[in-house]
Amino acid sequence: MIIKLTDSIVSKLKCPQDKNRMEWCDTEVRGMYVLGSSSGSILTYYLRYKDGTGKTCHQKIGRTTEITLADARKRTKQLKAEISANGRDPRAEAKAQKAVLTLDEFWTQHYLPFATPRKRSIKRDEIIFRLQLQPTLGNLRLNQITRQQVLSLMAKYKANGLSEASADHIGRLARRMLGLAVQWEMLEKNPVSRIELFNPDNRVEHYLNDEQLQQLVSVLKTYPAKEVAMICMYLLATGCRVNEALTARWNLVDRQNRIWRVSAENSKSGKSRVVPLSDAALDVLDQIGTEGQYEYVFINPDTEKPFVHIRHTWCRIREKAGLSWLRLHDLRHNMASMMVNAGRSLYEVQNVLGHADSRMTQRYAHLSSKTLQDAANSASLKIKEAMQKVA
Repeated sequence: MIIKLTDSIVSKLKCPQDKNRMEWCDTEVRGMYVLGSSSGSILTYYLRYKDGTGKTCHQKIGRTTEITLADARKRTKQLKAEISANGRDPRAEAKAQKAVLTLDEFWTQHYLPFATPRKRSIKRDEIIFRLQLQPTLGNLRLNQITRQQVLSLMAKYKANGLSEASADHIGRLARRMLGLAVQWEMLEKNPVSRIELFNPDNRVEHYLNDEQLQQLVSVLKTYPAKEVAMICMYLLATGCRVNEALTARWNLVDRQNRIWRVSAENSKSGKSRVVPLSDAALDVLDQIGTEGQYEYVFINPDTEKPFVHIRHTWCRIREKAGLSWLRLHDLRHNMASMMVNAGRSLYEVQNVLGHADSRMTQRYAHLSSKTLQDAANSASLKIKEAMQKVA
Protein backbone atom coordinates (compact mmCIF):
# COMPACT_ATOMS: atom_id res chain seq x y z
CA MET A 1 0.00 0.00 0.00
CA ILE A 2 1.32 3.44 -0.96
CA ILE A 3 0.57 6.12 1.61
CA LYS A 4 1.93 9.35 2.99
CA LEU A 5 3.14 8.26 6.40
CA THR A 6 2.61 10.39 9.48
CA ASP A 7 3.33 9.68 13.14
CA SER A 8 -0.40 9.31 13.76
CA ILE A 9 -0.88 6.88 10.89
CA VAL A 10 2.17 4.81 11.83
CA SER A 11 0.90 4.43 15.40
CA LYS A 12 -2.37 2.94 14.06
CA LEU A 13 -0.97 0.61 11.40
CA LYS A 14 -1.79 -3.06 11.84
CA CYS A 15 -1.39 -6.03 9.51
CA PRO A 16 -4.76 -7.60 8.56
CA GLN A 17 -5.34 -11.07 10.00
CA ASP A 18 -5.89 -12.56 6.54
CA LYS A 19 -2.35 -11.56 5.43
CA ASN A 20 1.03 -12.81 6.66
CA ARG A 21 2.70 -9.45 6.08
CA MET A 22 1.87 -5.97 4.89
CA GLU A 23 3.96 -3.11 3.49
CA TRP A 24 3.05 0.58 3.70
CA CYS A 25 5.22 2.55 1.26
CA ASP A 26 5.99 6.18 2.05
CA THR A 27 5.18 8.70 -0.66
CA GLU A 28 7.56 11.31 0.76
CA VAL A 29 10.77 9.23 0.69
CA ARG A 30 10.84 6.82 -2.20
CA GLY A 31 11.97 3.31 -1.25
CA MET A 32 11.09 3.60 2.43
CA TYR A 33 8.29 1.45 3.79
CA VAL A 34 6.87 0.09 7.03
CA LEU A 35 6.62 -3.68 7.34
CA GLY A 36 4.16 -5.43 9.61
CA SER A 37 3.21 -9.07 10.09
CA SER A 38 0.16 -10.86 11.40
CA SER A 39 2.28 -12.71 13.96
CA GLY A 40 3.17 -9.60 15.92
CA SER A 41 2.33 -5.99 16.64
CA ILE A 42 5.83 -4.60 16.10
CA LEU A 43 6.33 -2.64 12.87
CA THR A 44 9.70 -1.93 11.25
CA TYR A 45 11.00 0.74 8.86
CA TYR A 46 12.88 -0.58 5.80
CA LEU A 47 14.64 0.78 2.72
CA ARG A 48 14.14 -1.02 -0.60
CA TYR A 49 17.01 -0.50 -3.08
CA LYS A 50 18.90 -2.24 -5.89
CA ASP A 51 22.51 -3.40 -5.48
CA GLY A 52 25.25 -3.25 -8.11
CA THR A 53 23.87 -6.31 -9.90
CA GLY A 54 20.35 -4.92 -10.10
CA LYS A 55 19.05 -7.22 -7.39
CA THR A 56 16.37 -5.79 -5.10
CA CYS A 57 17.58 -5.64 -1.47
CA HIS A 58 15.96 -4.62 1.80
CA GLN A 59 17.82 -2.81 4.59
CA LYS A 60 16.35 -2.52 8.07
CA ILE A 61 16.22 1.05 9.39
CA GLY A 62 14.67 0.44 12.82
CA ARG A 63 11.53 -0.49 14.69
CA THR A 64 8.75 2.06 14.90
CA THR A 65 8.90 1.79 18.69
CA GLU A 66 12.61 2.68 18.71
CA ILE A 67 12.94 5.38 16.03
CA THR A 68 10.69 8.26 15.02
CA LEU A 69 9.31 8.68 11.51
CA ALA A 70 11.42 11.81 11.01
CA ASP A 71 14.62 9.98 12.03
CA ALA A 72 13.69 7.00 9.86
CA ARG A 73 13.30 9.30 6.84
CA LYS A 74 16.59 11.04 7.63
CA ARG A 75 18.46 7.76 7.92
CA THR A 76 16.86 6.42 4.74
CA LYS A 77 17.91 9.52 2.78
CA GLN A 78 21.51 9.15 4.06
CA LEU A 79 21.66 5.50 2.98
CA LYS A 80 20.21 6.28 -0.44
CA ALA A 81 22.79 9.05 -0.94
CA GLU A 82 25.65 6.71 0.02
CA ILE A 83 24.35 3.96 -2.26
CA SER A 84 24.00 6.43 -5.13
CA ALA A 85 27.34 8.21 -4.59
CA ASN A 86 29.77 5.37 -3.93
CA GLY A 87 27.85 2.20 -4.57
CA ARG A 88 27.71 1.24 -0.93
CA ASP A 89 25.63 -1.86 -0.24
CA PRO A 90 24.52 -1.85 3.42
CA ARG A 91 22.89 -5.28 3.14
CA ALA A 92 26.06 -6.84 1.77
CA GLU A 93 28.03 -5.16 4.54
CA ALA A 94 25.71 -6.62 7.14
CA LYS A 95 26.12 -10.09 5.64
CA ALA A 96 29.89 -9.70 5.54
CA GLN A 97 29.87 -8.59 9.18
CA LYS A 98 27.98 -11.73 10.18
CA ALA A 99 30.34 -13.88 8.11
CA VAL A 100 33.35 -12.85 10.22
CA LEU A 101 34.23 -15.46 12.83
CA THR A 102 33.96 -14.78 16.53
CA LEU A 103 37.17 -14.94 18.56
CA ASP A 104 35.92 -18.19 20.08
CA GLU A 105 35.33 -19.72 16.63
CA PHE A 106 38.70 -18.52 15.36
CA TRP A 107 40.43 -20.04 18.42
CA THR A 108 38.81 -23.45 17.95
CA GLN A 109 38.78 -23.71 14.16
CA HIS A 110 42.05 -22.00 13.23
CA TYR A 111 44.41 -20.93 16.03
CA LEU A 112 44.55 -24.18 18.02
CA PRO A 113 45.08 -26.46 14.98
CA PHE A 114 47.85 -24.12 13.76
CA ALA A 115 49.64 -23.39 17.04
CA THR A 116 49.43 -26.76 18.83
CA PRO A 117 52.10 -28.54 16.74
CA ARG A 118 54.26 -25.40 16.53
CA LYS A 119 54.22 -23.81 19.98
CA ARG A 120 55.75 -25.38 23.07
CA SER A 121 53.77 -23.08 25.37
CA ILE A 122 50.36 -23.92 23.89
CA LYS A 123 49.09 -25.07 27.31
CA ARG A 124 49.70 -21.59 28.66
CA ASP A 125 47.82 -20.11 25.69
CA GLU A 126 44.86 -22.39 26.45
CA ILE A 127 44.76 -21.21 30.07
CA ILE A 128 45.01 -17.52 29.13
CA PHE A 129 42.27 -17.82 26.52
CA ARG A 130 39.91 -19.83 28.73
CA LEU A 131 40.32 -17.69 31.86
CA GLN A 132 40.93 -14.18 30.52
CA LEU A 133 40.12 -13.68 26.83
CA GLN A 134 37.14 -15.96 26.23
CA PRO A 135 34.80 -14.68 29.00
CA THR A 136 34.97 -11.08 27.75
CA LEU A 137 35.91 -11.22 24.06
CA GLY A 138 35.01 -14.76 23.01
CA ASN A 139 31.58 -13.90 21.57
CA LEU A 140 32.80 -10.83 19.69
CA ARG A 141 33.56 -11.06 15.98
CA LEU A 142 37.18 -10.47 15.03
CA ASN A 143 36.39 -7.09 13.47
CA GLN A 144 34.53 -5.96 16.59
CA ILE A 145 37.52 -6.30 18.91
CA THR A 146 39.24 -3.00 19.67
CA ARG A 147 42.58 -1.99 21.07
CA GLN A 148 40.89 -0.35 24.05
CA GLN A 149 39.03 -3.54 24.94
CA VAL A 150 42.27 -5.54 25.15
CA LEU A 151 44.05 -2.79 27.10
CA SER A 152 41.12 -2.60 29.53
CA LEU A 153 41.21 -6.36 29.95
CA MET A 154 44.92 -6.29 30.78
CA ALA A 155 44.41 -3.44 33.26
CA LYS A 156 41.46 -5.23 34.87
CA TYR A 157 43.40 -8.41 35.60
CA LYS A 158 46.43 -6.44 36.78
CA ALA A 159 44.17 -4.55 39.21
CA ASN A 160 42.80 -7.90 40.42
CA GLY A 161 46.26 -9.10 41.41
CA LEU A 162 47.72 -10.52 38.20
CA SER A 163 51.38 -9.61 37.72
CA GLU A 164 52.34 -7.21 34.95
CA ALA A 165 54.16 -10.02 33.14
CA SER A 166 51.04 -12.23 33.24
CA ALA A 167 48.85 -9.33 32.08
CA ASP A 168 51.22 -8.84 29.16
CA HIS A 169 50.64 -12.46 28.12
CA ILE A 170 46.96 -11.57 27.56
CA GLY A 171 47.91 -8.77 25.17
CA ARG A 172 50.50 -10.91 23.39
CA LEU A 173 48.06 -13.75 22.77
CA ALA A 174 45.39 -11.37 21.44
CA ARG A 175 47.98 -9.73 19.20
CA ARG A 176 49.17 -13.09 17.91
CA MET A 177 45.67 -14.38 17.18
CA LEU A 178 44.49 -11.25 15.37
CA GLY A 179 47.80 -11.05 13.51
CA LEU A 180 47.24 -14.54 12.13
CA ALA A 181 43.68 -13.59 11.18
CA VAL A 182 45.11 -10.71 9.10
CA GLN A 183 47.77 -13.01 7.62
CA TRP A 184 45.06 -15.50 6.60
CA GLU A 185 42.93 -12.67 5.13
CA MET A 186 40.10 -13.11 7.63
CA LEU A 187 40.60 -9.60 9.02
CA GLU A 188 41.63 -6.40 7.31
CA LYS A 189 43.92 -5.07 10.04
CA ASN A 190 45.12 -5.98 13.51
CA PRO A 191 43.83 -3.42 16.06
CA VAL A 192 46.37 -4.55 18.69
CA SER A 193 49.44 -4.86 16.45
CA ARG A 194 51.34 -2.29 18.51
CA ILE A 195 49.59 -2.66 21.82
CA GLU A 196 51.33 -1.06 24.79
CA LEU A 197 52.59 -3.75 27.17
CA PHE A 198 53.67 -3.24 30.77
CA ASN A 199 57.06 -4.82 29.99
CA PRO A 200 58.21 -5.29 33.61
CA ASP A 201 61.88 -6.02 34.19
CA ASN A 202 61.61 -9.40 35.88
CA ARG A 203 65.18 -10.45 35.35
CA VAL A 204 66.47 -11.73 38.67
CA GLU A 205 69.72 -13.61 39.03
CA HIS A 206 71.24 -14.91 42.22
CA TYR A 207 74.99 -15.40 42.05
CA LEU A 208 77.03 -17.56 44.39
CA ASN A 209 80.26 -16.34 45.90
CA ASP A 210 83.13 -18.80 46.35
CA GLU A 211 82.05 -19.78 49.86
CA GLN A 212 78.41 -20.33 48.85
CA LEU A 213 79.47 -22.38 45.83
CA GLN A 214 81.56 -24.57 48.09
CA GLN A 215 78.59 -25.02 50.47
CA LEU A 216 76.35 -26.12 47.61
CA VAL A 217 78.86 -28.52 46.06
CA SER A 218 79.55 -30.04 49.48
CA VAL A 219 75.85 -30.82 49.99
CA LEU A 220 75.45 -32.17 46.43
CA LYS A 221 78.38 -34.57 46.87
CA THR A 222 76.89 -36.17 49.98
CA TYR A 223 73.13 -35.80 49.50
CA PRO A 224 71.20 -39.11 49.86
CA ALA A 225 69.12 -38.57 46.70
CA LYS A 226 72.19 -39.05 44.53
CA GLU A 227 70.40 -38.89 41.17
CA VAL A 228 68.84 -35.47 41.83
CA ALA A 229 72.12 -34.17 43.26
CA MET A 230 73.88 -35.29 40.09
CA ILE A 231 71.28 -33.48 37.95
CA CYS A 232 71.97 -30.28 39.89
CA MET A 233 75.72 -30.72 39.39
CA TYR A 234 75.11 -31.26 35.69
CA LEU A 235 73.07 -28.05 35.48
CA LEU A 236 75.87 -26.15 37.17
CA ALA A 237 78.55 -27.74 34.97
CA THR A 238 76.80 -27.28 31.61
CA GLY A 239 74.53 -24.26 32.06
CA CYS A 240 71.69 -26.22 30.44
CA ARG A 241 68.02 -25.78 31.24
CA VAL A 242 66.28 -28.16 33.64
CA ASN A 243 64.10 -29.78 30.98
CA GLU A 244 67.13 -30.29 28.75
CA ALA A 245 68.89 -32.24 31.49
CA LEU A 246 65.84 -34.31 32.44
CA THR A 247 65.37 -35.39 28.81
CA ALA A 248 69.07 -36.01 28.02
CA ARG A 249 69.68 -39.28 26.15
CA TRP A 250 72.86 -41.32 26.05
CA ASN A 251 72.81 -41.59 22.25
CA LEU A 252 73.28 -37.81 22.08
CA VAL A 253 76.38 -37.82 24.31
CA ASP A 254 79.69 -37.88 22.43
CA ARG A 255 82.46 -38.48 24.94
CA GLN A 256 85.22 -38.55 22.34
CA ASN A 257 84.45 -35.03 21.13
CA ARG A 258 83.26 -33.93 24.58
CA ILE A 259 79.87 -32.70 23.37
CA TRP A 260 76.23 -33.36 24.15
CA ARG A 261 73.49 -32.64 21.65
CA VAL A 262 70.19 -31.19 22.84
CA SER A 263 67.48 -32.32 20.42
CA ALA A 264 65.16 -29.78 18.80
CA GLU A 265 62.11 -31.23 20.55
CA ASN A 266 63.66 -30.54 23.97
CA SER A 267 65.27 -27.19 23.15
CA LYS A 268 63.50 -23.99 24.14
CA SER A 269 64.25 -22.44 20.74
CA GLY A 270 62.92 -25.48 18.89
CA LYS A 271 66.34 -25.98 17.30
CA SER A 272 68.96 -28.57 18.19
CA ARG A 273 72.16 -27.29 19.75
CA VAL A 274 75.52 -28.61 20.92
CA VAL A 275 76.66 -28.26 24.55
CA PRO A 276 80.38 -28.63 25.32
CA LEU A 277 81.09 -31.10 28.14
CA SER A 278 83.53 -29.80 30.72
CA ASP A 279 85.54 -32.03 33.03
CA ALA A 280 82.93 -31.45 35.75
CA ALA A 281 80.11 -32.48 33.39
CA LEU A 282 81.97 -35.61 32.33
CA ASP A 283 82.50 -36.50 35.99
CA VAL A 284 78.73 -36.45 36.49
CA LEU A 285 78.22 -38.73 33.49
CA ASP A 286 80.85 -41.11 34.84
CA GLN A 287 79.17 -41.28 38.26
CA ILE A 288 75.50 -41.52 37.28
CA GLY A 289 75.77 -45.19 36.33
CA THR A 290 72.95 -45.48 33.77
CA GLU A 291 74.97 -45.70 30.57
CA GLY A 292 74.29 -48.91 28.67
CA GLN A 293 71.27 -49.72 30.85
CA TYR A 294 68.80 -46.96 30.07
CA GLU A 295 67.97 -44.68 27.17
CA TYR A 296 67.96 -41.57 29.36
CA VAL A 297 70.91 -40.28 31.36
CA PHE A 298 69.07 -39.38 34.57
CA ILE A 299 66.70 -42.08 35.82
CA ASN A 300 64.40 -42.03 38.84
CA PRO A 301 65.36 -45.20 40.78
CA ASP A 302 61.81 -45.57 42.11
CA THR A 303 60.11 -45.63 38.69
CA GLU A 304 63.08 -46.50 36.43
CA LYS A 305 61.85 -43.72 34.18
CA PRO A 306 63.18 -40.18 33.53
CA PHE A 307 62.44 -37.60 36.21
CA VAL A 308 59.40 -35.40 35.57
CA HIS A 309 60.51 -32.70 38.02
CA ILE A 310 62.99 -32.32 40.85
CA ARG A 311 61.87 -29.08 42.50
CA HIS A 312 60.81 -30.61 45.84
CA THR A 313 64.14 -32.35 46.35
CA TRP A 314 65.96 -29.23 45.18
CA CYS A 315 64.21 -27.18 47.87
CA ARG A 316 65.53 -29.57 50.52
CA ILE A 317 69.02 -29.44 49.03
CA ARG A 318 69.21 -25.65 49.02
CA GLU A 319 67.85 -25.47 52.58
CA LYS A 320 70.55 -27.84 53.76
CA ALA A 321 73.17 -25.72 51.99
CA GLY A 322 71.81 -22.55 53.68
CA LEU A 323 70.83 -21.09 50.30
CA SER A 324 67.04 -20.94 50.56
CA TRP A 325 66.92 -18.05 48.05
CA LEU A 326 68.69 -19.97 45.28
CA ARG A 327 66.43 -21.09 42.43
CA LEU A 328 67.16 -24.13 40.29
CA HIS A 329 67.43 -21.94 37.18
CA ASP A 330 70.06 -19.84 38.98
CA LEU A 331 72.52 -22.70 38.45
CA ARG A 332 72.43 -21.80 34.75
CA HIS A 333 73.10 -18.14 35.58
CA ASN A 334 76.02 -19.11 37.79
CA MET A 335 77.60 -21.13 35.00
CA ALA A 336 77.41 -17.99 32.87
CA SER A 337 78.87 -15.78 35.61
CA MET A 338 81.81 -18.15 36.14
CA MET A 339 82.60 -18.07 32.41
CA VAL A 340 82.36 -14.27 32.18
CA ASN A 341 84.49 -13.69 35.26
CA ALA A 342 87.06 -16.13 33.91
CA GLY A 343 87.51 -13.77 30.98
CA ARG A 344 85.36 -15.57 28.39
CA SER A 345 83.57 -13.34 25.89
CA LEU A 346 79.82 -12.83 25.84
CA TYR A 347 79.79 -14.44 22.38
CA GLU A 348 81.26 -17.60 23.89
CA VAL A 349 78.75 -17.52 26.74
CA GLN A 350 75.90 -17.08 24.26
CA ASN A 351 76.91 -20.18 22.36
CA VAL A 352 77.46 -22.34 25.43
CA LEU A 353 74.05 -21.40 26.89
CA GLY A 354 72.28 -21.64 23.53
CA HIS A 355 70.82 -18.13 23.51
CA ALA A 356 69.21 -17.43 20.14
CA ASP A 357 69.36 -13.69 20.81
CA SER A 358 72.52 -11.97 22.04
CA ARG A 359 70.37 -9.58 24.08
CA MET A 360 69.66 -12.46 26.46
CA THR A 361 73.39 -12.79 27.10
CA GLN A 362 73.86 -9.05 27.67
CA ARG A 363 72.43 -9.42 31.17
CA TYR A 364 75.78 -10.91 32.18
CA ALA A 365 77.82 -7.98 30.84
CA HIS A 366 78.09 -6.32 34.25
CA LEU A 367 79.77 -9.43 35.67
CA SER A 368 82.86 -8.78 33.57
CA SER A 369 83.60 -5.48 35.34
CA LYS A 370 86.12 -7.08 37.73
CA THR A 371 87.79 -8.90 34.83
CA LEU A 372 88.03 -5.65 32.88
CA GLN A 373 89.37 -3.85 35.93
CA ASP A 374 92.08 -6.50 36.35
CA ALA A 375 92.97 -6.09 32.68
CA ALA A 376 93.25 -2.32 33.09
CA ASN A 377 95.37 -2.76 36.23
CA SER A 378 97.82 -4.98 34.35
CA ALA A 379 98.55 -2.04 32.06
CA SER A 380 98.72 0.28 35.06
CA LEU A 381 101.48 -1.83 36.63
CA LYS A 382 103.61 -1.40 33.50
CA ILE A 383 103.06 2.37 33.54
CA LYS A 384 104.01 2.65 37.23
CA GLU A 385 107.08 0.52 36.66
CA ALA A 386 108.20 2.81 33.83
CA MET A 387 107.56 5.91 35.97
CA GLN A 388 109.70 4.51 38.79
CA LYS A 389 112.60 3.89 36.41
CA VAL A 390 112.38 7.47 35.09
CA ALA A 391 112.42 8.84 38.63
